[in-house]
Amino acid sequence: MEDWLRFSVCFWHTFRGTGADPFGFPTLHRPWEDGSDSMENAKRRLRAAFEFFTKLGVKYWTFHDRDIAPEGNDLAETNKNLDEVVDLAVKLQEETGMKLLWGTCNLFANPRYMNGAATNPDAHIVAHAAAQVKKGLEVTKRLGGRNFVFWGGREGYHTILNTDVLAELSHMANFFKMAVAHKKKIGFSGQFLLEPKPKEPTKHQYDYDAMTVIGFLKHFGLDKDFKLNIEPNHTTLAGHGYEHDVVMASAFGMLGSIDSNTGSPDLGWDTDQFPMDVKNCTMVMKTVLEMGGLTPGGLNFDCKVRRESTDLEDMFISHVGAMDAFARGLKNAAKLRQEGVLARLVKERYLSFSSGIGAKIAKGAATMEECEEYILQKGEPKAASGKQEKYEAILNHYV
Repeated sequence: MEDWLRFSVCFWHTFRGTGADPFGFPTLHRPWEDGSDSMENAKRRLRAAFEFFTKLGVKYWTFHDRDIAPEGNDLAETNKNLDEVVDLAVKLQEETGMKLLWGTCNLFANPRYMNGAATNPDAHIVAHAAAQVKKGLEVTKRLGGRNFVFWGGREGYHTILNTDVLAELSHMANFFKMAVAHKKKIGFSGQFLLEPKPKEPTKHQYDYDAMTVIGFLKHFGLDKDFKLNIEPNHTTLAGHGYEHDVVMASAFGMLGSIDSNTGSPDLGWDTDQFPMDVKNCTMVMKTVLEMGGLTPGGLNFDCKVRRESTDLEDMFISHVGAMDAFARGLKNAAKLRQEGVLARLVKERYLSFSSGIGAKIAKGAATMEECEEYILQKGEPKAASGKQEKYEAILNHYV
Protein backbone atom coordinates (compact mmCIF):
# COMPACT_ATOMS: atom_id res chain seq x y z
CA MET A 1 0.00 0.00 0.00
CA GLU A 2 2.91 2.32 0.68
CA ASP A 3 3.83 2.38 -3.01
CA TRP A 4 0.36 3.61 -3.95
CA LEU A 5 -0.21 5.96 -1.01
CA ARG A 6 2.70 8.40 -1.20
CA PHE A 7 1.43 10.64 1.60
CA SER A 8 2.88 14.09 2.17
CA VAL A 9 2.36 16.78 4.83
CA CYS A 10 2.18 20.40 3.73
CA PHE A 11 4.19 22.88 5.78
CA TRP A 12 2.01 25.95 5.23
CA HIS A 13 -1.30 24.88 6.77
CA THR A 14 0.23 22.55 9.33
CA PHE A 15 2.96 24.85 10.65
CA ARG A 16 1.99 28.33 9.51
CA GLY A 17 -1.77 28.12 9.99
CA THR A 18 -3.08 30.12 12.95
CA GLY A 19 -6.82 29.52 12.75
CA ALA A 20 -7.46 33.17 11.94
CA ASP A 21 -10.22 33.98 9.49
CA PRO A 22 -11.84 37.24 8.24
CA PHE A 23 -14.09 37.23 11.29
CA GLY A 24 -11.78 36.13 14.07
CA PHE A 25 -8.28 36.24 15.50
CA PRO A 26 -5.88 33.27 15.69
CA THR A 27 -6.96 30.29 17.78
CA LEU A 28 -4.07 27.88 17.18
CA HIS A 29 -1.24 28.65 19.58
CA ARG A 30 1.66 26.24 19.16
CA PRO A 31 4.35 25.75 21.83
CA TRP A 32 7.21 26.10 19.35
CA GLU A 33 5.85 29.33 17.86
CA ASP A 34 6.68 32.79 19.25
CA GLY A 35 4.73 34.68 16.59
CA SER A 36 7.78 36.48 15.21
CA ASP A 37 9.18 36.45 11.69
CA SER A 38 12.70 35.83 12.97
CA MET A 39 15.17 33.31 11.63
CA GLU A 40 15.31 31.68 15.06
CA ASN A 41 11.57 31.08 15.00
CA ALA A 42 11.75 29.77 11.42
CA LYS A 43 14.36 27.19 12.40
CA ARG A 44 12.52 26.16 15.57
CA ARG A 45 9.34 25.75 13.51
CA LEU A 46 11.17 23.58 10.96
CA ARG A 47 12.57 21.31 13.67
CA ALA A 48 9.08 20.91 15.12
CA ALA A 49 7.77 20.05 11.67
CA PHE A 50 10.29 17.27 11.14
CA GLU A 51 9.51 15.87 14.58
CA PHE A 52 5.84 15.78 13.55
CA PHE A 53 6.61 14.18 10.17
CA THR A 54 8.59 11.35 11.72
CA LYS A 55 6.08 10.71 14.53
CA LEU A 56 3.30 10.61 11.97
CA GLY A 57 5.27 8.14 9.84
CA VAL A 58 4.97 9.88 6.47
CA LYS A 59 7.91 10.02 4.08
CA TYR A 60 7.27 13.26 2.18
CA TRP A 61 6.69 16.94 2.85
CA THR A 62 5.94 20.06 0.76
CA PHE A 63 6.51 23.79 1.24
CA HIS A 64 6.34 27.30 -0.21
CA ASP A 65 9.58 29.26 -0.10
CA ARG A 66 8.07 31.95 2.14
CA ASP A 67 6.64 29.34 4.54
CA ILE A 68 10.03 28.23 5.75
CA ALA A 69 12.07 31.46 5.65
CA PRO A 70 11.14 35.12 6.15
CA GLU A 71 11.53 37.72 3.45
CA GLY A 72 14.33 40.23 3.91
CA ASN A 73 14.61 43.87 2.90
CA ASP A 74 15.60 42.93 -0.64
CA LEU A 75 15.99 39.86 -2.85
CA ALA A 76 19.60 39.25 -1.81
CA GLU A 77 18.72 39.18 1.90
CA THR A 78 15.64 37.06 1.21
CA ASN A 79 17.71 34.50 -0.69
CA LYS A 80 20.29 34.47 2.10
CA ASN A 81 17.55 33.71 4.65
CA LEU A 82 16.18 30.93 2.46
CA ASP A 83 19.61 29.37 1.98
CA GLU A 84 20.21 29.36 5.74
CA VAL A 85 16.92 27.57 6.48
CA VAL A 86 17.44 25.16 3.57
CA ASP A 87 20.82 24.25 5.12
CA LEU A 88 18.88 23.09 8.17
CA ALA A 89 16.25 21.32 6.03
CA VAL A 90 18.97 19.35 4.23
CA LYS A 91 20.38 18.27 7.61
CA LEU A 92 16.96 17.29 8.95
CA GLN A 93 16.15 15.31 5.80
CA GLU A 94 19.39 13.40 6.15
CA GLU A 95 18.72 12.67 9.83
CA THR A 96 15.11 11.55 9.37
CA GLY A 97 15.01 10.07 5.88
CA MET A 98 12.25 12.51 4.91
CA LYS A 99 11.97 13.44 1.24
CA LEU A 100 10.61 16.53 -0.49
CA LEU A 101 7.61 15.71 -2.66
CA TRP A 102 7.60 19.20 -4.12
CA GLY A 103 8.58 22.78 -3.55
CA THR A 104 6.81 25.89 -4.77
CA CYS A 105 6.99 29.68 -4.57
CA ASN A 106 4.52 31.93 -2.82
CA LEU A 107 3.71 34.39 -5.61
CA PHE A 108 0.48 35.70 -4.09
CA ALA A 109 0.90 36.90 -0.48
CA ASN A 110 3.28 39.86 -0.82
CA PRO A 111 1.46 43.10 -1.79
CA ARG A 112 3.73 43.42 -4.86
CA TYR A 113 1.72 40.54 -6.34
CA MET A 114 -1.73 42.02 -5.75
CA ASN A 115 -2.23 42.32 -9.54
CA GLY A 116 -0.62 38.98 -10.28
CA ALA A 117 2.90 37.61 -10.64
CA ALA A 118 3.49 36.14 -14.10
CA THR A 119 0.43 38.03 -15.39
CA ASN A 120 1.14 41.34 -13.66
CA PRO A 121 0.76 44.43 -15.92
CA ASP A 122 4.13 45.70 -14.60
CA ALA A 123 7.16 43.96 -16.16
CA HIS A 124 9.27 44.87 -13.13
CA ILE A 125 7.05 42.69 -10.95
CA VAL A 126 7.03 39.84 -13.49
CA ALA A 127 10.83 39.95 -13.42
CA HIS A 128 10.78 39.81 -9.60
CA ALA A 129 8.52 36.76 -9.72
CA ALA A 130 10.90 35.10 -12.18
CA ALA A 131 13.85 35.80 -9.89
CA GLN A 132 11.93 34.26 -7.01
CA VAL A 133 11.10 31.12 -9.01
CA LYS A 134 14.74 30.85 -10.09
CA LYS A 135 15.77 30.60 -6.45
CA GLY A 136 12.85 28.33 -5.63
CA LEU A 137 13.89 25.87 -8.31
CA GLU A 138 17.47 25.88 -7.08
CA VAL A 139 16.59 25.11 -3.45
CA THR A 140 14.02 22.49 -4.51
CA LYS A 141 16.75 20.77 -6.51
CA ARG A 142 19.12 20.97 -3.56
CA LEU A 143 16.52 19.29 -1.34
CA GLY A 144 15.96 16.53 -3.87
CA GLY A 145 12.43 17.62 -4.71
CA ARG A 146 10.51 15.19 -6.90
CA ASN A 147 8.34 17.94 -8.38
CA PHE A 148 7.88 21.71 -8.52
CA VAL A 149 4.40 23.25 -8.39
CA PHE A 150 3.04 26.48 -9.85
CA TRP A 151 -0.22 27.76 -8.35
CA GLY A 152 -1.37 31.06 -9.79
CA GLY A 153 -3.62 32.38 -7.07
CA ARG A 154 -3.43 35.93 -8.40
CA GLU A 155 -3.08 34.98 -12.07
CA GLY A 156 -6.49 36.17 -13.18
CA TYR A 157 -8.65 39.27 -12.96
CA HIS A 158 -11.31 41.02 -10.90
CA THR A 159 -12.66 43.05 -13.82
CA ILE A 160 -12.24 42.57 -17.54
CA LEU A 161 -12.35 46.36 -18.00
CA ASN A 162 -8.67 46.85 -17.07
CA THR A 163 -7.39 43.51 -18.36
CA ASP A 164 -5.71 42.41 -21.62
CA VAL A 165 -6.33 38.68 -21.25
CA LEU A 166 -4.30 37.58 -24.28
CA ALA A 167 -1.28 39.63 -23.18
CA GLU A 168 -1.48 38.21 -19.66
CA LEU A 169 -1.84 34.60 -20.82
CA SER A 170 1.03 35.04 -23.28
CA HIS A 171 3.23 36.56 -20.57
CA MET A 172 2.39 33.65 -18.26
CA ALA A 173 3.31 31.15 -20.96
CA ASN A 174 6.64 32.90 -21.54
CA PHE A 175 7.20 32.94 -17.77
CA PHE A 176 6.78 29.15 -17.72
CA LYS A 177 9.14 28.82 -20.68
CA MET A 178 11.78 30.73 -18.73
CA ALA A 179 11.27 28.29 -15.86
CA VAL A 180 11.64 25.31 -18.20
CA ALA A 181 14.87 26.77 -19.57
CA HIS A 182 16.29 27.32 -16.08
CA LYS A 183 15.23 23.85 -14.99
CA LYS A 184 17.28 22.39 -17.83
CA LYS A 185 20.19 24.73 -17.15
CA ILE A 186 20.56 23.63 -13.51
CA GLY A 187 19.83 19.97 -14.23
CA PHE A 188 16.65 19.72 -12.14
CA SER A 189 15.00 16.41 -13.05
CA GLY A 190 11.74 16.93 -11.15
CA GLN A 191 8.33 17.19 -12.79
CA PHE A 192 6.74 20.63 -13.30
CA LEU A 193 3.12 20.74 -12.08
CA LEU A 194 0.44 23.38 -12.69
CA GLU A 195 -2.45 23.51 -10.21
CA PRO A 196 -5.94 24.55 -11.38
CA LYS A 197 -8.33 26.69 -9.34
CA PRO A 198 -11.30 28.64 -10.70
CA LYS A 199 -11.39 31.61 -8.30
CA GLU A 200 -10.26 32.95 -4.92
CA PRO A 201 -8.46 35.18 -4.35
CA THR A 202 -9.20 36.53 -7.86
CA LYS A 203 -12.72 36.68 -9.25
CA HIS A 204 -11.58 34.59 -12.20
CA GLN A 205 -8.37 32.57 -12.24
CA TYR A 206 -6.89 31.64 -15.62
CA ASP A 207 -6.09 28.09 -14.46
CA TYR A 208 -9.81 27.46 -14.02
CA ASP A 209 -9.94 23.66 -14.13
CA ALA A 210 -8.09 20.66 -15.56
CA MET A 211 -9.32 21.01 -19.14
CA THR A 212 -8.65 24.77 -19.17
CA VAL A 213 -5.07 24.16 -18.03
CA ILE A 214 -4.53 21.33 -20.51
CA GLY A 215 -5.81 23.56 -23.31
CA PHE A 216 -3.50 26.39 -22.20
CA LEU A 217 -0.47 24.10 -22.04
CA LYS A 218 -1.15 22.59 -25.47
CA HIS A 219 -1.84 25.97 -27.07
CA PHE A 220 1.49 27.39 -25.89
CA GLY A 221 3.50 24.21 -26.51
CA LEU A 222 4.12 23.49 -22.82
CA ASP A 223 2.30 20.17 -22.51
CA LYS A 224 5.52 18.13 -22.72
CA ASP A 225 7.03 20.02 -19.79
CA PHE A 226 4.09 20.20 -17.38
CA LYS A 227 1.55 17.94 -15.74
CA LEU A 228 -1.23 18.87 -13.34
CA ASN A 229 -1.43 18.94 -9.55
CA ILE A 230 -5.11 18.45 -8.84
CA GLU A 231 -6.77 19.69 -5.66
CA PRO A 232 -10.32 18.30 -5.40
CA ASN A 233 -11.50 21.24 -3.29
CA HIS A 234 -10.62 23.46 -6.26
CA THR A 235 -12.45 21.04 -8.55
CA THR A 236 -15.69 21.38 -6.61
CA LEU A 237 -15.27 25.18 -6.55
CA ALA A 238 -15.32 24.98 -10.35
CA GLY A 239 -18.72 23.28 -10.16
CA HIS A 240 -17.48 19.76 -10.87
CA GLY A 241 -17.77 16.53 -8.90
CA TYR A 242 -14.98 15.66 -6.44
CA GLU A 243 -13.03 13.31 -8.71
CA HIS A 244 -13.73 15.12 -12.01
CA ASP A 245 -10.38 16.88 -12.53
CA VAL A 246 -8.43 13.81 -11.33
CA VAL A 247 -10.21 11.73 -13.98
CA MET A 248 -9.88 14.32 -16.75
CA ALA A 249 -6.18 14.96 -16.14
CA SER A 250 -5.48 11.22 -16.00
CA ALA A 251 -7.44 10.56 -19.20
CA PHE A 252 -5.09 12.89 -21.10
CA GLY A 253 -1.93 11.57 -19.44
CA MET A 254 -1.53 14.84 -17.53
CA LEU A 255 -2.13 13.85 -13.89
CA GLY A 256 1.07 14.41 -11.95
CA SER A 257 0.08 14.69 -8.29
CA ILE A 258 -2.92 15.29 -6.01
CA ASP A 259 -3.43 17.78 -3.20
CA SER A 260 -5.62 15.42 -1.21
CA ASN A 261 -8.21 17.53 0.53
CA THR A 262 -11.90 18.29 0.37
CA GLY A 263 -14.25 21.20 0.83
CA SER A 264 -17.85 21.88 1.73
CA PRO A 265 -19.72 22.00 -1.60
CA ASP A 266 -22.47 24.07 0.01
CA LEU A 267 -19.94 26.87 0.60
CA GLY A 268 -18.43 29.11 -2.05
CA TRP A 269 -14.84 29.17 -0.88
CA ASP A 270 -11.77 26.99 -0.39
CA THR A 271 -12.00 25.33 3.04
CA ASP A 272 -9.07 22.87 2.69
CA GLN A 273 -10.57 20.19 4.92
CA PHE A 274 -9.08 16.77 5.53
CA PRO A 275 -10.55 14.11 3.20
CA MET A 276 -12.67 11.77 5.34
CA ASP A 277 -15.22 10.61 2.74
CA VAL A 278 -14.27 7.04 1.80
CA LYS A 279 -16.35 7.06 -1.39
CA ASN A 280 -14.48 10.13 -2.68
CA CYS A 281 -11.16 8.51 -1.79
CA THR A 282 -12.24 5.32 -3.57
CA MET A 283 -12.96 7.21 -6.78
CA VAL A 284 -9.59 8.97 -6.66
CA MET A 285 -7.68 5.76 -5.97
CA LYS A 286 -9.60 3.97 -8.74
CA THR A 287 -8.12 6.48 -11.19
CA VAL A 288 -4.65 6.23 -9.63
CA LEU A 289 -4.73 2.43 -9.95
CA GLU A 290 -5.93 2.62 -13.55
CA MET A 291 -3.01 4.88 -14.50
CA GLY A 292 -0.45 2.72 -12.70
CA GLY A 293 0.38 5.09 -9.82
CA LEU A 294 1.28 8.73 -9.22
CA THR A 295 5.08 8.51 -9.01
CA PRO A 296 6.89 10.94 -8.87
CA GLY A 297 3.80 12.70 -7.48
CA GLY A 298 1.84 11.74 -4.40
CA LEU A 299 -1.07 12.47 -2.10
CA ASN A 300 -0.24 15.76 -0.40
CA PHE A 301 -2.49 16.77 2.48
CA ASP A 302 -3.07 20.41 1.56
CA CYS A 303 -5.39 20.61 4.53
CA LYS A 304 -5.82 22.55 7.74
CA VAL A 305 -7.47 21.62 11.00
CA ARG A 306 -10.57 23.64 11.76
CA ARG A 307 -9.94 26.79 13.78
CA GLU A 308 -11.95 25.14 16.58
CA SER A 309 -9.64 22.07 16.61
CA THR A 310 -7.06 23.61 18.88
CA ASP A 311 -5.38 20.63 20.57
CA LEU A 312 -2.01 19.40 19.34
CA GLU A 313 -3.43 15.90 19.03
CA ASP A 314 -5.88 17.24 16.45
CA MET A 315 -2.92 17.63 14.06
CA PHE A 316 -2.30 13.89 14.35
CA ILE A 317 -5.95 12.80 14.36
CA SER A 318 -6.72 14.74 11.18
CA HIS A 319 -3.79 13.32 9.22
CA VAL A 320 -4.29 9.76 10.48
CA GLY A 321 -8.00 9.91 9.69
CA ALA A 322 -7.29 11.11 6.16
CA MET A 323 -4.65 8.43 5.62
CA ASP A 324 -7.09 5.78 6.82
CA ALA A 325 -9.77 7.08 4.45
CA PHE A 326 -7.38 6.82 1.50
CA ALA A 327 -6.17 3.38 2.60
CA ARG A 328 -9.77 2.17 2.65
CA GLY A 329 -10.33 3.88 -0.69
CA LEU A 330 -7.33 2.03 -2.14
CA LYS A 331 -8.60 -1.34 -0.89
CA ASN A 332 -12.08 -0.64 -2.29
CA ALA A 333 -10.66 0.47 -5.64
CA ALA A 334 -8.37 -2.56 -5.86
CA LYS A 335 -11.29 -4.94 -5.25
CA LEU A 336 -13.46 -3.01 -7.70
CA ARG A 337 -10.73 -3.27 -10.31
CA GLN A 338 -9.95 -6.91 -9.57
CA GLU A 339 -13.54 -8.09 -9.89
CA GLY A 340 -14.07 -5.88 -12.94
CA VAL A 341 -17.85 -5.51 -12.70
CA LEU A 342 -17.96 -1.80 -13.54
CA ALA A 343 -15.22 -2.12 -16.15
CA ARG A 344 -17.18 -4.83 -18.00
CA LEU A 345 -20.34 -2.74 -17.99
CA VAL A 346 -18.49 0.31 -19.34
CA LYS A 347 -16.84 -1.82 -22.04
CA GLU A 348 -20.21 -3.21 -23.09
CA ARG A 349 -21.67 0.29 -23.23
CA TYR A 350 -19.13 1.32 -25.88
CA LEU A 351 -19.07 -2.03 -27.72
CA SER A 352 -20.48 -0.51 -30.91
CA PHE A 353 -17.14 1.26 -31.46
CA SER A 354 -15.21 -2.02 -31.71
CA SER A 355 -16.28 -2.90 -35.26
CA GLY A 356 -17.94 -1.57 -38.41
CA ILE A 357 -18.79 2.10 -38.63
CA GLY A 358 -18.08 2.54 -34.92
CA ALA A 359 -14.48 1.37 -35.32
CA LYS A 360 -14.00 3.78 -38.23
CA ILE A 361 -15.41 6.68 -36.15
CA ALA A 362 -13.13 5.75 -33.23
CA LYS A 363 -10.08 5.75 -35.50
CA GLY A 364 -11.03 9.04 -37.13
CA ALA A 365 -11.37 7.33 -40.51
CA ALA A 366 -15.12 7.74 -41.13
CA THR A 367 -16.68 10.34 -43.40
CA MET A 368 -20.04 12.10 -43.22
CA GLU A 369 -21.07 10.29 -46.41
CA GLU A 370 -20.31 6.89 -44.85
CA CYS A 371 -22.34 7.76 -41.78
CA GLU A 372 -25.25 8.84 -43.96
CA GLU A 373 -25.08 5.61 -45.98
CA TYR A 374 -24.93 3.56 -42.76
CA ILE A 375 -28.11 5.20 -41.41
CA LEU A 376 -29.96 4.77 -44.70
CA GLN A 377 -29.13 1.05 -44.61
CA LYS A 378 -29.60 0.37 -40.89
CA GLY A 379 -32.45 2.71 -40.13
CA GLU A 380 -33.12 4.69 -36.98
CA PRO A 381 -31.04 3.82 -33.86
CA LYS A 382 -32.61 2.74 -30.57
CA ALA A 383 -31.61 4.63 -27.45
CA ALA A 384 -30.14 2.43 -24.72
CA SER A 385 -30.55 2.95 -20.98
CA GLY A 386 -27.58 4.57 -19.24
CA LYS A 387 -28.39 2.60 -16.06
CA GLN A 388 -26.87 5.25 -13.80
CA GLU A 389 -28.59 3.87 -10.70
CA LYS A 390 -27.15 0.40 -11.35
CA TYR A 391 -23.62 1.78 -11.54
CA GLU A 392 -24.13 3.77 -8.34
CA ALA A 393 -25.53 0.71 -6.53
CA ILE A 394 -22.51 -1.35 -7.62
CA LEU A 395 -20.10 1.29 -6.29
CA ASN A 396 -21.96 1.33 -2.98
CA HIS A 397 -21.46 -2.44 -2.72
CA TYR A 398 -17.69 -1.94 -2.69
CA VAL A 399 -17.65 1.12 -0.44
